[in-house]
Amino acid sequence: MTGWHRRKPIETARTGPRLTPALSWPHLMAMGIGSIVGTGILTLIGVGADRAGPAVLLSFAIAGAICACAALAYAEMATMMPAAGSAYTYSYAVLGETIAWIVGWSLILEYSLVVSTVAVGWSGYATPLLTAIGFPKALTMGPALGGIANIPAIFIIAVVAGLLCVGTRESARLNTLLVAIKIVTLALFVAVALPAFNAQNLHPFMPHGFAKMVEPDGTARGVMAAAAIIFFAFYGFDAISTAAEEARRPERDLSIGIVGSMLACTLIYILVAAAAVGALPYTKFANSPEPLALILREMGKGQVAHIIAIAAVIALPTVILGFLYGQSRIFLVMARDGFLPTKLAAISSRGTPVRITILTAVLVSILAGILPIDQIAALANAGTLIAFIAVAICMLVMRRRDPAIKRPFRAPLAWLVGPGAVLGCLYLFASLPAKTIEWCLLWNTIGLVIYLLYGRHRSLLGQEAPRL
Repeated sequence: MTGWHRRKPIETARTGPRLTPALSWPHLMAMGIGSIVGTGILTLIGVGADRAGPAVLLSFAIAGAICACAALAYAEMATMMPAAGSAYTYSYAVLGETIAWIVGWSLILEYSLVVSTVAVGWSGYATPLLTAIGFPKALTMGPALGGIANIPAIFIIAVVAGLLCVGTRESARLNTLLVAIKIVTLALFVAVALPAFNAQNLHPFMPHGFAKMVEPDGTARGVMAAAAIIFFAFYGFDAISTAAEEARRPERDLSIGIVGSMLACTLIYILVAAAAVGALPYTKFANSPEPLALILREMGKGQVAHIIAIAAVIALPTVILGFLYGQSRIFLVMARDGFLPTKLAAISSRGTPVRITILTAVLVSILAGILPIDQIAALANAGTLIAFIAVAICMLVMRRRDPAIKRPFRAPLAWLVGPGAVLGCLYLFASLPAKTIEWCLLWNTIGLVIYLLYGRHRSLLGQEAPRL
């Protein structure tokens, strides 16, 4: 055998409970756009502006370029290995069991925290609407912000999890509709804010410098510090690769979904970020949980701001749907390979992994209910950067190991794209807050302990091959 088929765990995964192919490329592209365009541009643009000032525009460009390299690597690997599991699956096939566990453990961190972050961001837009009708403000924020629990965030996770349990095809149809609403909403913001562009709002352009700099209050600022946070705004295309098993024509649909959604979202981000920073001094919306609506209110466009807030409440759940979907598929494949209890791999009569979906929803609801948005997003980025590095390395290793294997999509300039993704992700990882890096290392240390004590012996490969 050649290429990825040499790895026993992948072959075994293909004999386990099967998911039903139900997604065409429009569904996958909608999933990608829905997962990418969300909290990052609707809420984290405020956090990014606080870290970099007007140079947050440059932060978006840098994060987007690195993600573009990673997206090309994902497209090549996904079409070459059309199995559920995303970076975990590719790592298992190319780099081996131990690396695959680390990547899978990092993906658990990424997807779980992304869902939590977006739920908190959704709550930020829903809160003004709820408090206006008498909902207690203490129940709209976690203890770190002086509240009791973020009930709106918990609620929306439960709603999306219920939808995913109903069925993949039904979820995809609703997701496509909500993505259309989201794009129209952002177009409305640009149409109103861009004509008010004032070049004076871009000065000073880089008040905190380019490289990461830790200020006396402990906050990491600078263009790269902001890029390390708003990097969150660009990833989401990896959720498409988790749907490989459910794609109708994976050799075509996956590459269109991954690359197409990334290109579309980059254009959207450039327009929205330019309109936001040019319309209002960044200090007025920095760290706001609803920066776009705030900008419009400051411009005297209260009615449009209200429409934006309502549309965000309606459309942000597409991100939760995409990542909660992806998390359940990664858990599914890890359970098939024996890393998690095999009972979690059960598929319902409607073709969905209900047990894993509910388990994931409970976990992320706890996180969303108590943690503030910037801390969750930074830690989610750490897990994502590890996964992106692994996928880029997998692509390069396969180019050397098996250059003749069929590649329905070939990343252009692979020996520039691959190292670009690896080095860029490493630089962004180093630019994360020190506390975030410490928590990430602690998370992976715990993961390695679990692997050595449980996963290593329970995995299918471990049961079939003697250990030295």
